[in-house]
Amino acid sequence: MNKLRRYQLILELYHRHKTEDIADAVVLRKYIYPVYPISRTTLWTILTTPVNKELRELETQINQQQQLFS
Repeated sequence: MNKLRRYQLILELYHRHKTEDIADAVVLRKYIYPVYPISRTTLWTILTTPVNKELRELETQINQQQQLFS
């Protein structure tokens, strides 16, 4: 869950600075890397991960588990 939340923060930072004329590598180098030191491969993994969907599924599973003990 923490990894997905970190991915979400990185995606927000990426989308805030990404425009059509700025390459992904430049966004990574100027804006993301100083805050989150990750590689281009990791950035690509983050960009292709359906973060919101996985977070919703995980929260649903947690809620179901909590209901078992209520």
